[in-house]
Amino acid sequence: MNKILLWSITAALAGFLFGFDTVVISGADKKLQELWHTSDVFHGSVVMAMALWGTVIGAIFGGIPTNALGRKKTLIWIGVLFLVSAIGSSLANDPYVFAFFRFLGGLGIGASTIAAPAYVSEIAPAKDRGRLVSLYQFNIVLGILIAFLSNYLLRDVGENAWRWMIGVMAFPSFFYMIIVFAIPESPRWLLSKSRNEEAKKVLQQINPDAEIEELMAEFHVGEDNHVKGETIFLKKYRFPLILAFLIALFNQLSGINAFLYYAPRIFAEAGLEESAALMSSIGIGLTNLVFTLLGVFLIDVLGRKVLMYIGSVGYIISLGLVSVAFFLKWQGMAVPIFLFMFIASHAIGQGAVIWVFISEIFPNHLRASGQAFGSSTHWVLAAIIPSMVPFLFSTIGAGTVFLIFAVMMVFQLLFVMFMMPETKGKTLEELQETVFKQQ
Repeated sequence: MNKILLWSITAALAGFLFGFDTVVISGADKKLQELWHTSDVFHGSVVMAMALWGTVIGAIFGGIPTNALGRKKTLIWIGVLFLVSAIGSSLANDPYVFAFFRFLGGLGIGASTIAAPAYVSEIAPAKDRGRLVSLYQFNIVLGILIAFLSNYLLRDVGENAWRWMIGVMAFPSFFYMIIVFAIPESPRWLLSKSRNEEAKKVLQQINPDAEIEELMAEFHVGEDNHVKGETIFLKKYRFPLILAFLIALFNQLSGINAFLYYAPRIFAEAGLEESAALMSSIGIGLTNLVFTLLGVFLIDVLGRKVLMYIGSVGYIISLGLVSVAFFLKWQGMAVPIFLFMFIASHAIGQGAVIWVFISEIFPNHLRASGQAFGSSTHWVLAAIIPSMVPFLFSTIGAGTVFLIFAVMMVFQLLFVMFMMPETKGKTLEELQETVFKQQ
């Protein structure tokens, strides 16, 4: 178990780069718009959102290298993309070059949402799978917190503070790229490619006392029913496809990425001074970290559905209060406190569950493709929604925007109640059989 934990943590550190890259741009948001004199529409849809469009492409096509090259090699290339992105975007002198290098980082984010959870879910024992795959989400929020803290500490280093904010990410990117070389390939992926001898060696590392042939036979449960070359869009995979689509859809309709990208701007809309807004952003990061840890601890105890119930109710209450606060023009700490509640609800619910759940509901040979579908759904919306925030705030107002998010979370609650299956404590092969029987 110690080896599995170490390998899981190593792979899941891709989430740290994901979280850091996603949020670090918030510290440079207004400075870049002033520096390059761009309109709200161009700034939102190109400068700020280009990493998200890269994430969409990475999510759509990330299943290809994850399937063809393997989980491990894909994770190494993800580290390379983050490194090049950090260096290039920090040295950029115009919005187009900046957007290009941010796009490369987005490719890394999109691919990481496929390769890292797939890798961890395939090496983890059933009883600990939720907790171990959740380490990816924990690293995302740790990266978010460190990015907020880094932005705060670097805010006064001079006229080019934004370059340091973005460029500092090169250090963890290089470190990650190196340490991933130390983990073995996923045994389930090796078996899916008929590389049985290599799979045996990895399985012996995982559990030297186990009967390797029995483990290999267990990993092949149900594989005889699968036709070579089939895709996730066949009728028999319709139910897991719908589940992946809906959980990803509701994740973004909560407004989580819109908020993370524009936290300082949202706090400024609520009347906070710039320094107070940045400090509140750090508070958001800490809240996210604490409640993600709680979600990681509870996911294999209470199960995925219970956490989604808790998160859904918390979303509805907190987003409703944020909306009211903007409509009634409450000043001071009201909006930050309600948004802390929102982040806590996300962290213990959707944040802890989404990547675990999507990594569990598809068969071994289609897991990367299934995750690519769920991840691309997630990131298409994550690109569209934040890019619209500056425009929507200036037209329909922040109160209406947050009210829409609250209503969407009512529909998420109905999804959890009537559609979402519980996956706690079952092997991937058992889920492969039970999930398909529910259609």
